[in-house]
Amino acid sequence: MNKDSKIYVAGHKGMVGSAIWKNLAANGYTNLTGRSHKEMDLLDSAAVKDFFENEKPEYVFMAAAHVGGIIANNTYRADFIYRNLQIQNNIIYESFKNNVKKLLFLGSTCIYPKNSPQPMSEDYLLTSPLEYTNEPYAIAKIAGLKMCESFNLQYGTNYIAVMPTNLYGLNDNFDLEKSHVLPAIMRKTHLSKCLRENNWDGIKKDLKKRPIAGISENSANDEILKALNKLGVFANRLELWGTGKPMREFLWSEDMADACVFVMENIDFDDLKTDKQEIRNCHINIGSGKEISIKKLAETIKEIIGFDADIRFDPSKPDGAMRKLTDVSKLTSLGWRHKVEIDEGINLLYNWYIDSQEDDR
Repeated sequence: MNKDSKIYVAGHKGMVGSAIWKNLAANGYTNLTGRSHKEMDLLDSAAVKDFFENEKPEYVFMAAAHVGGIIANNTYRADFIYRNLQIQNNIIYESFKNNVKKLLFLGSTCIYPKNSPQPMSEDYLLTSPLEYTNEPYAIAKIAGLKMCESFNLQYGTNYIAVMPTNLYGLNDNFDLEKSHVLPAIMRKTHLSKCLRENNWDGIKKDLKKRPIAGISENSANDEILKALNKLGVFANRLELWGTGKPMREFLWSEDMADACVFVMENIDFDDLKTDKQEIRNCHINIGSGKEISIKKLAETIKEIIGFDADIRFDPSKPDGAMRKLTDVSKLTSLGWRHKVEIDEGINLLYNWYIDSQEDDR
């Protein structure tokens, strides 16, 4: 990529896309383009077609996706498979039709089998069944990975697929039904702390920025309390799903963005071929290569936020996969390694979360 190359960041308002945009700008790329959901619905193939034909981007970062946590994935299964397939089909196909020089497709390590050996190497893809709760999303991401691979093999395109581990960072989703585990625990812990301190101003400031299931800062205190209790948020405790035993790997979103830009600048599809007879599994895992239990994660968040009551786990609720650690040896051999450790990242995210509430004052 040249500094004046036209670069389209799909999903540039989201956590990953905004981090990629920020990284590109900081590295001197001056011709960036993006569209918000209001400006262009990526499910609309005609709108995507018009965008590519009019804008003619040379490079594409595909960070747009329909995402959510374990509850959302298991509840809205049709939405997760349909919307993700439609979004990625539209962008990849229009990239091909309009001669995009290089595309980076972002997937997820949920593509790997539920009982995959640990850490999860790229070669473990499609070796056994997926985790049931997020199977539709995983299948969509596998399809996107294979679509990139197939276009490369048939048409000689240069589309790279990367599979990030669990991400967290600025502009994260804190919706308590749809968010991933780290931001969900962080917000619940913050709200429990507010309840414990009888800090209703803090609770209403939180709800003004991010309403919960019809509950806003204008709702009566008893209605707010009822809604929070239903989510496991109490003054004397915090209740979380599962046993707390699953191990998870986390990566700061700005580290992820740095890895994506590194790959786009330095790695081509031809660099990833290892077998000339059957070319597959050319995608790249992106992660820290380190894991932490959900229980330890919750305790770390609790300590950083300063919540001094108990955290209890509900073993009747699903855990998901017990381990999801990525093998990042391919990426490290190519020359990239993460920088931000989990404690530092949680501090950064919580400070941003509190600051983001001040924006609406």
